[in-house]
Amino acid sequence: MTQELWTTVERYITHLLVPSDPALDGALEASAASGLPPINVSPNQGKLLMLLARLQGARTILEIGTLGGYSTIWLARALPADGRLITLEVDPMHAEVARANIARAGLSEVVELRLGRALDTLPQLAAEGRGPFDLIFIDADKPNNPDYFAWALKLSQRGSLIIVDNVVRDGAVIDAASSDLSVQGVRRLNELLAAEPRVSATAIQTVGSKGYDGFAIALVQ
Repeated sequence: MTQELWTTVERYITHLLVPSDPALDGALEASAASGLPPINVSPNQGKLLMLLARLQGARTILEIGTLGGYSTIWLARALPADGRLITLEVDPMHAEVARANIARAGLSEVVELRLGRALDTLPQLAAEGRGPFDLIFIDADKPNNPDYFAWALKLSQRGSLIIVDNVVRDGAVIDAASSDLSVQGVRRLNELLAAEPRVSATAIQTVGSKGYDGFAIALVQ
């Protein structure tokens, strides 16, 4: 099994099940042209997020980590007409690109992008009484995953879905002695998921154009 094979199979799946879309393709092109790192979710992962949000019947979504707004567009498209999505981004340039991509997708009235450190904006959301959110997608700096999960719990309710991306990290997650802060952040997150009685959680390994990784999913109960 090789990266070339994983990527080829993903292209096959995407060609059949995730057809080209001007707004989504444009978001990826604009992000690349602006020099954003190519760490957005893949198209088939984006559609999975949309399907999960629809299955959830989500009316309110919180996204921690916007990048260029690619996953934001997927998630926002799952919402009903009166649904709302709040996305948090720390980098001003990323936020500028994302706002343009979201506007091009016709979702500016649905999506609210807040600029700043998520660990600063999350308490603000709580103070404003925003939430509880039906679905929370965490895809930001991995060392802070434990704190993001703690805030996700505070901003959720019974039945909310919490999804965390990049929890396998090419298999490095099994290395307890790793000096990589991202690996340690993911390991601590997984430990919290295992110990937290308010959620039922699992993690899935994935392969594809983004390499070998995975995501965690937790149902608040």
